Amino acid sequence: MNAPGYTSPAIEDLYDVHHGWLKSWLSRRLGSTPDAADLAHDVFLRLILKPAPRGFGSVGEARAYLRTMARGMCINLWHRREIEQAWLDTLAARPEQFSPSAERQAMVLEALNEVGAMLLDLPAKAARAFLLTEACQMSQKEVAQELGVSTRMVRKYIAQAMLKCMQLQASQTASDLLDPDLV
Repeated sequence: MNAPGYTSPAIEDLYDVHHGWLKSWLSRRLGSTPDAADLAHDVFLRLILKPAPRGFGSVGEARAYLRTMARGMCINLWHRREIEQAWLDTLAARPEQFSPSAERQAMVLEALNEVGAMLLDLPAKAARAFLLTEACQMSQKEVAQELGVSTRMVRKYIAQAMLKCMQLQASQTASDLLDPDLV
């Protein structure tokens, strides 16, 4: 419900009123003006592609919504950067003659980011169970003890993660089939 005298603005008005404020807020949070400008742009682009679920009752409400969106995008940015740094560290530890091509490196990094995003979409215990079994080679019994759950629950968590992996693979296969450069 709108406050008296306040109507929900169109996206252009939201941009005009809040873009500078959001960019400033992001700049303080990220410590980088260029990153802040990129994320502020991405917030409004996301609003264009997927409009806010409702109108805003006040300027403060609009800013709270934008800040929540931006905060989530900051977390995603930091997560991607952690993945990228881990990949770069792995490459740096390898002898140069065994380093993959730049194209292969980009493909691996993209896949790692997709898997990272998929894991973030899972409940925390499901993601952790998947990582412990797959990356750390722990048994389901060991994972159950680590997480304080039953082995049956661990199997359920792993099944959730595997389903997400299959969905990710299926969507990648579908997008490859639609990519004109691959035909």
